[in-house]
Amino acid sequence: MQIYRGMDIGTAKSSLDERQGIPHELIDIVEPDEERFTVDDWLGRARELEARTLAAGRWPIVVGGTNLYVKAFIDGLFEGPPPDPRVRAELAERDLETLRAELERIDPTAAARIHRNDRRRTERAIEVFRLSGRPISEWQRQWDSTDPERLAQIRIVGLDYDAEEINPRINARVREMLARGLVEEVRQLHAAGKLGLQAREGLGYAQIVDHLEGRLTLEEAIESIKIGSRRYAKQQRTWLRRFRVLPNAGFLKAAGMPFETLVEKALAHALGRPEQGPVGAAGQSGNEPVAP
Repeated sequence: MQIYRGMDIGTAKSSLDERQGIPHELIDIVEPDEERFTVDDWLGRARELEARTLAAGRWPIVVGGTNLYVKAFIDGLFEGPPPDPRVRAELAERDLETLRAELERIDPTAAARIHRNDRRRTERAIEVFRLSGRPISEWQRQWDSTDPERLAQIRIVGLDYDAEEINPRINARVREMLARGLVEEVRQLHAAGKLGLQAREGLGYAQIVDHLEGRLTLEEAIESIKIGSRRYAKQQRTWLRRFRVLPNAGFLKAAGMPFETLVEKALAHALGRPEQGPVGAAGQSGNEPVAP
């Protein structure tokens, strides 16, 4: 969702001050009323940036919480049936609750992975089943890391929190976004007609739109954001199991660890020196990682 211009608070987009002059790519590249921006669109741009950064003697740092995109970046996209305009037109006419019920019936594994508000991926999972007769989760089982050369290029650094540690942080994050002006951000985008179908499904945006359109009180919308965020975090933990088993993957027990220590340990792992002490500032040589 950070691809969308103007969707800043609800996507936890890094501020210009936080970026500290380091180029951050693939942020603010699409208007939020653009109807379709797929993982395939993103992957093409990400691979181009990866090649350009490596050619310049630097390492790209790929950061995010959308694990489908991370998986695609590592392994490419799985081979499934191509889109069918007729099926998509039919699915577009149905409400999301009906679509979710169908997905849970035909592919409960995919339903557990796909967020309840993610209409686009819900539609695609149903489309794949209708066109091929096979659940998308079966197609994705073939979508495993088989290229050792590609895997050898990648180091994965994750931050490990237990659910009982994450949930209070999620609630605090929601309160912080509201204090920073999330409702007004959504109100302005909504009033300008800038929230397309895909953008308005974003966690936090969907609930505030429901409030603005009278379906939820503000208090109900806030509670719904918290619940949805906790569910999403649970889905992310399921995804992360795929990454833990990959070569060069390291997950740091982050609870209670000072920020500076987390940075040191993450850099040490990225540089292949897990036992090393504090690591110097990134970018001191061509072999150390910097953002593209």
